[in-house]
Amino acid sequence: MKKFYTKLIAVLIIISLLGTVIAGCGSKTQSEARKKVLKVSMGLGEAEWKVMKEDIFPPFEQKYGVKIEPLQIEAGDLIKKLDAMHKANAMDIDIITQDNMQLAPLVAKGLVEDLSQYRDMIPKEVIPSLVPVGEFDGKLYFMPYRPNVEIAFYNEDKFNEYGLKLPTNWDELLQVAKTFKEKEGIGRVIIKENLGPDSTVHMFDLIRSAGGDPTVLNDEGSIKAFTFLKEIQPYLSPDSKKADWNTPVEYLAKESVYLVQNWPYTANVLVEQYGKKNILAYHGWTGPVKESHVLGGEVIGIPTGAPNKEMAIKFMEYLMSKEVQEKLVTKLGWPSMRSDAYGKVAEWQKPYFEAINEALKHAEPRPNLVYWADVDKAINGALREIIFEGKDIKTTLDKYHNMIEEAKKAAESK
Repeated sequence: MKKFYTKLIAVLIIISLLGTVIAGCGSKTQSEARKKVLKVSMGLGEAEWKVMKEDIFPPFEQKYGVKIEPLQIEAGDLIKKLDAMHKANAMDIDIITQDNMQLAPLVAKGLVEDLSQYRDMIPKEVIPSLVPVGEFDGKLYFMPYRPNVEIAFYNEDKFNEYGLKLPTNWDELLQVAKTFKEKEGIGRVIIKENLGPDSTVHMFDLIRSAGGDPTVLNDEGSIKAFTFLKEIQPYLSPDSKKADWNTPVEYLAKESVYLVQNWPYTANVLVEQYGKKNILAYHGWTGPVKESHVLGGEVIGIPTGAPNKEMAIKFMEYLMSKEVQEKLVTKLGWPSMRSDAYGKVAEWQKPYFEAINEALKHAEPRPNLVYWADVDKAINGALREIIFEGKDIKTTLDKYHNMIEEAKKAAESK
């Protein structure tokens, strides 16, 4: 009986060891299979995904023998998704493109790799102002990919009809707005006031161009910006309150608005879908101190613990290549991170890209703050109270300045 149990135990040990070996082989096979897949997270529209799947992904897949698995994840959701995967030690995304306003939490939570050792991959043709956007405390966490900046779209026919020149400063902008209102009985100029991210962009532009800091909000430049907005308010289009990133396209197409700053994709839609060749664009106007435009767009990052990091590095370099950037310019009308990617644009696109490149010269990134939501809320709270409720400018700005300072202290104490 004793010999029987000894043999039984020996058999069980052998079975257990075999199981471990088989499991190990299975795990190795799984790992090898995962290396043949590159999971890419982007927040894109249907037309943008179409270009990615048909024009951008296939050459890379063919060259490296890898299958790209696209993941549609919006900027705010991506932070939560990566955080959950990171905490569970189960990262399953290899590379991300992320809104440049949603970067600070990713770095603060340790959710992205330090890419400093790959800095030499950044092409020399990159627009220089794009690189610092991805830097935190002297380290490079994000690579440049897709810059974006608003330009001023205008109805050429209407400007000609009333003998108006394009406004180059605040005084001229006020005069143009007044003239349209007097001639047509309704405002035809838009400054975005939808009390959301879109109005935040326009307030950033106004405040900075007056020499102010939107994250301070009660300095001299901020006061000048809100004072000017109050002055021009009676002459603005009533659609200013509804204007976001998308609605100005419809306003311009239907010719209910004659002047508005919006993102460059507007040009492709107006010309290709609506045939509106009379809607042109230029870089915009300056304030009392300078011209300033919010630098929007996306950057490339690699999640901490990405299963296929080696392939992600190759794909990162591919996305910054002239080949890819030219396709994104011509097929989507995206501004390029490279100065040499505009050689294949259609003739009708050239004036719009000239406006974009001029605006990019005056583009400034929004600060990467972990308390950004509080800044956004403060700016729109001040906008609502001053413009829509008629409250005192200085008193209101002091109130919201204090709100931002409290949020800043709370963030620093964590």
